[in-house]
Amino acid sequence: MAAYFIVDIKVTNPQLYDEYRNQVGATLQKYGGKFIVRGGQTEVIEGVWPIQRLVILEFDDAEHFKRWYHSPEYTKIRAIRMEASEGRAMLVQGVE
Repeated sequence: MAAYFIVDIKVTNPQLYDEYRNQVGATLQKYGGKFIVRGGQTEVIEGVWPIQRLVILEFDDAEHFKRWYHSPEYTKIRAIRMEASEGRAMLVQGVE
C-alpha cells in the first residue's frame, strides 16, 4: 500500500535550502520515491492553515520510505534541510 511523506516547511535560509533541493531528487530516485507536490500554490479551503511550502512524496509502502529516510544518502542531506528550514513532517498510509 502506498505511503506518503507530507512535509510543511518554512524555509529560513533559501540559499542553503536550494543546496538541499538540488540533491534530494537523486536520493528519491534510488529508493523509489517521487514528488507528488513540491511547493506550488496552495489555497486553504477550510480553517486556518498557515502553510508556506507543502511537499508530498509518494513511496510504494512505508518500508520503502524508511529505507530512503534512514539511508546514508538522505541522512547526509536531511541535515542541510533541517538547518535551512523549520517544519513538520508525517508519514501517512494510502488506501487500497
